[in-house]
Amino acid sequence: MVKGVHYLVTVALLALASTLAFADDPSPLQDFCVAINNTNSAVFVNGKFCKDPMLATADDFFVSGLNIPGNTKNQLGSSVNLVNVDKLAGLNTLGISLARIDFAPYGLNPPHTHPRGTELLIVLEGTLLVGFVTSDPDNRLFTKTLNQGDVFVFPVGLIHFQFNIRETNAVAISGLSSQNPGVITIANAVFGSNPPINPDVLMKAFQVDKNVVDYLQKIFHG
Repeated sequence: MVKGVHYLVTVALLALASTLAFADDPSPLQDFCVAINNTNSAVFVNGKFCKDPMLATADDFFVSGLNIPGNTKNQLGSSVNLVNVDKLAGLNTLGISLARIDFAPYGLNPPHTHPRGTELLIVLEGTLLVGFVTSDPDNRLFTKTLNQGDVFVFPVGLIHFQFNIRETNAVAISGLSSQNPGVITIANAVFGSNPPINPDVLMKAFQVDKNVVDYLQKIFHG
């Protein structure tokens, strides 16, 4: 009986270790792996090719510009400046990135997901209404009003949003648990796909008539 319990514990620990090992970006096996773009290779890798470590410089681990407000003069009134591995080569294999998000008065970072990263957001300025929705079948909404210095986490893969509810600008910084977390903006993906999704699919899915679908597809296709 004792041996059986030990066996079950061992299996459980191995399963947990395997889950953690595959939960996020690959763990580095060296101090760093500065990314390079190998445009001559037909091989695709889950990440980036690495520069010879002896050729790395401090600039590979540096980027500037997050002090500059983003342009919020758009329909949504928001701007996201993402610093991922494509902008900061030294992030390769480190499993982290960040973004500055600027909001005009009543600006919105619309419902979206990050398929490869959990997001941790801190408000630097202003007041934001934020929230995320759990997966089916509950579709439970967790929402909170955040002020300066407040922090909120959005679990990986779940639909979430940030909305400036004040007449003043707002600024937030987000940390993400992937060097390349990706983003799927729900409305853009559904109504702005290329090629367009068959209107009959969208009519049935959203329970609206064809005029509404045609209008939204026209808007998101520009």
